[in-house]
Amino acid sequence: MFNQLSEKLQDVFKDLRGQGKISETNVTDAMREVRMALLEADVHFQVAKDFIARVREKSLGEEVLRSVTPGQQIVKIFHDELTSLLGGDAEPLNIGQGGQRSRLLMVGLNGAGKTTSSAKLARWLKGQGRAPLLIALDLHRPAAIEQLATLGQQIGVPVFRPAPGETDVLKVAREAAEWAKTQGGNIEIYDTAGRQEIDEPLVQELKGVKEFLQPSEVLLVADAATGQQAVSVATHFNDALGVTGLVLTKLDGDARGGAALSMRHVTKRPIKFAGVGEKIDQFEPFHPDRLAGRILGMGDIVGLVEKAAQAIDEEEAKRMEHKLRTASFDLNDFLDQFRMLRKLGPLENILGMLPGMGSLKDFSVDEKQMRRVEAIVLSMTLDERRKPDIVNARRRQRIARGSGTSVTEVNDLLMRFNQMRKMMKNMGKLKKMMARSGGRRLPGMR
Repeated sequence: MFNQLSEKLQDVFKDLRGQGKISETNVTDAMREVRMALLEADVHFQVAKDFIARVREKSLGEEVLRSVTPGQQIVKIFHDELTSLLGGDAEPLNIGQGGQRSRLLMVGLNGAGKTTSSAKLARWLKGQGRAPLLIALDLHRPAAIEQLATLGQQIGVPVFRPAPGETDVLKVAREAAEWAKTQGGNIEIYDTAGRQEIDEPLVQELKGVKEFLQPSEVLLVADAATGQQAVSVATHFNDALGVTGLVLTKLDGDARGGAALSMRHVTKRPIKFAGVGEKIDQFEPFHPDRLAGRILGMGDIVGLVEKAAQAIDEEEAKRMEHKLRTASFDLNDFLDQFRMLRKLGPLENILGMLPGMGSLKDFSVDEKQMRRVEAIVLSMTLDERRKPDIVNARRRQRIARGSGTSVTEVNDLLMRFNQMRKMMKNMGKLKKMMARSGGRRLPGMR
């Protein structure tokens, strides 16, 4: 998502930054290119027009044109306006503090990811120390009830399931509210029914549920890959139900991303969460400034550090640091680090969080190749992982058969591992030499 838009914007601003002097003509030409990039990315026409007008007005101010670095000043203006377009500051959920009870109503069309997002939100809240409960209110689609029950079991969250054949959604909502009182939870998440499109029966059903529950949040789950239709859907739901926030799904997809830029502006409702992958843990609070930075190639170091903190155990990090320092790193450690890296998410997404790396074109990581590497290591005995040097030709053939790979791939992995270990050993020697020299730079070092 946003790759095409990001590439075009970064090309435009690279040209601006490269010019020592900025004129009205430069700015006008650049804004024309930006406007086309936004429209191609499926940003709503009026949203793009208003946005460009604001950026152009600020970019032509005397303070910018007389600046020593006018190109960089314009990029800063664009970043600030893009952040504002996406909602400004991140908005937290409106839920009670501590043990106070809250109700969240999840609404949206079929296929937007409503049920999955409900479970992802429950998992996230559980990680924040809350006690969420999941309630299945989609009486039109039995598969949604089963899906929610399966996901709830997976994350260890209680799920209320209506009686088979039940059709009265208000009756089920009342039963669920009574059930919730007995479960010890403090946040109730209601997964409601959807349709292929908004119709009057759906609106009336949701209005009745909302009136009874009096939820603190009505969250619209919208598929960011549906382009302009997502904007129309968000407007209709907001007009009918008074949506309090948006949850965007499929932000990791290959759609153009304009819906995310338009929905906040059109509905005046904040984007509160984003689904960034299919896995249950690939769900995070939405930070407008961070996304704006990633679109402009500035990265998201704060987000990367937060991801790493969640994935990396502190004691494990200390143990690994010692192994690296003493060059006692073996294939068991390699496997642990490999798995930890994969916990951070797709490597393309991780690279996009590093400043300047988001503009890498046609970069992709072969997930199949990563799985083959893991299979090769798992096909080794514990002794072989501890002492890779004992892996002779016959052992390599056995490992290749066991992992479904070729001897060439096994050889390649072992060669790369040995190169890495040699590099670590050399770094260890250098540190010892510097320690003996009292921290002084060694001859030849600058």
